[in-house]
Amino acid sequence: PKQPFPVVGIGASAGGLAAFTALLKALPSDTGMAFVLVQHLDPARESALSEILSRATEMPVDEVTDGKAVQPNQVYVIPSNADLTIRGGILRLGERNAVRGRHLPVDRFLISLAADCKSLAIGIILSGTASDGTLGLKAIKAEGGLTFAQDQESASYSGMPMSPAAAGCVDFVLPPEKIAAELIRVARGTLAETTEPLEAGELVAGDDPLRQVCLLLQSATGVDFPRYKPGTISRRVRRRMVLHKIESL
Repeated sequence: PKQPFPVVGIGASAGGLAAFTALLKALPSDTGMAFVLVQHLDPARESALSEILSRATEMPVDEVTDGKAVQPNQVYVIPSNADLTIRGGILRLGERNAVRGRHLPVDRFLISLAADCKSLAIGIILSGTASDGTLGLKAIKAEGGLTFAQDQESASYSGMPMSPAAAGCVDFVLPPEKIAAELIRVARGTLAETTEPLEAGELVAGDDPLRQVCLLLQSATGVDFPRYKPGTISRRVRRRMVLHKIESL
């Protein structure tokens, strides 16, 4: 069964440790989300990321081992010399893989996150060089998840976060502390609670506000939205509500 809580995939490279530390410090320990950090690491050296980051948060911080199930209110860190994916809420380690000479661990994880968590996937790209993470954020946005990138002013290296922003697949471009504030807002009202799919036929029955929205759209555009899959309509409308900070249908 799918986990009923958002999973936040975070990609970073040069300068990313400081950015992720700032993000963690601004987050409470009870968001109900799981956080997975995919950092570009030296494959020949042991990583001390989990130890360093544990000083910035009250949430447990663990280096990923193969087969670990994600849990809310926990932080997971990729080990060195490995690639990471998620399937069925289970984190899987694989051999470090280069594509045409480029190692793209952030894209690999975020693409798997989009496929696994759908609209409960959240992607964040922090400081770093080059463009790893752009394809991953595109995949998350296509599934109805939320996407963030660190702003140019606060990033030590802006190439990595600005690449998906330039590609048009980022919902919010913010410094780490404000990304944390948006995650808190989402956790308190929202993504997990408002993306539950409707039962078949629910959209075309009764006088619920979502049906009224669909009838208004049909009148204005001629498109009969109630004939679409109810779960798809519900998730897409709720996602727009989150983005535009609209609290009720």
